[in-house]
Amino acid sequence: MNWNPFRKRASIPLTMTEERRPGHRLEFIPSQDTRAAIDELSEVVRNNSEVVEIYLALGSLYRSQGEIERAIQIRNNLIVRPGLDETFKARAYFELGRDFRRAGFLDRSAHALQKARELGGDRQAILQEEAKLAAQAGDNERAARLYADLDFPPAQAHYLVIQAREARLSGEGNTSEKRLRQALRAYPGSVEAWLEQLIQNHDGGEPERLGRTLTGALDAVDKDLRFVLLEGLINHAEMRRQCGSAHPHPTECDTHQTEIINFISDDQLQSQIVPALERRTEPLLTYYGARLLLMCEYTSMAQAWLERSLEVEPDFWLARLELFHLSRNDQPLTPFFEEQLTFFVDRARNIKRFVCKRCGLRRDSLFFVCPRCQNWHSITFRIQITQ
Repeated sequence: MNWNPFRKRASIPLTMTEERRPGHRLEFIPSQDTRAAIDELSEVVRNNSEVVEIYLALGSLYRSQGEIERAIQIRNNLIVRPGLDETFKARAYFELGRDFRRAGFLDRSAHALQKARELGGDRQAILQEEAKLAAQAGDNERAARLYADLDFPPAQAHYLVIQAREARLSGEGNTSEKRLRQALRAYPGSVEAWLEQLIQNHDGGEPERLGRTLTGALDAVDKDLRFVLLEGLINHAEMRRQCGSAHPHPTECDTHQTEIINFISDDQLQSQIVPALERRTEPLLTYYGARLLLMCEYTSMAQAWLERSLEVEPDFWLARLELFHLSRNDQPLTPFFEEQLTFFVDRARNIKRFVCKRCGLRRDSLFFVCPRCQNWHSITFRIQITQ
């Protein structure tokens, strides 16, 4: 999908000095040296100040180098130029909106993008930039609407789920359920929506419903993302245990709210999740089943599940590490060796488990949009430590 139809390759021959090679064009500027590219373009602009494409490209290069003020100045110089074609003016406003958003001036960014839309229409590039701006400003309702206009269901569902979570934490249960239903209608495979539903079932003390939800989620979500459901649910359940039942906010253990939530007990959690996972053969799901069993102190069962996981994927380093940890008590170790072993096991557990399959970014917590490359649902689990 072409998200930015405003970007066009310059096709106008540039005015050259005697030192320049004949036929030298913009596309031959060395891409590895942004600073050199800026210097090249600056000289070209001085020689031919009417080349609007060059001004736009120069501003974008300044922005990429973090020189936002100079980028903004270039856009403003274009906008006030007498007789500038409306198409170019719309592009200048669009880039100005991107500059302001990068600088954190969200109101100014919104105004510039609105001007770009008035001049250039509802182009995809403008709508996408407005959606990013709405998300950055915390306007999740508007972000969801804009991604719906862009026909991008994963992002639409994501921002509906954020609204559902906010409503849940505010005690607005009906609104939260409504937003979740909207999210799943927009994108039935939304891992965020299914995870939020599991959390609500857990906190509402509904073990049977949680089991049904998990079964439906495992069938609906892409197989490469199923582990996210278990990672999120187990982390939530562990935090509940640490916070205590008097704290309804999973990320706010110090809340002053006194509402008591009858969340699911460990035995109820185990009785619903294990059956939902038993017929699955994926090593990751088997590993998470073992983690759940360990959390609920079913050690023997957990060991058997870890062994099952290694039968399918012998190089699954984290499953092997947990299995090794369980067998330590059966081995006679000197105090020194025990101390060193504990150190290395603890360090190994802190290795970043999640990686973006697009750009290779490694994280130790879940993400739905890669912080580096901005790809949606590109998260994977590092089954092999060399990944």
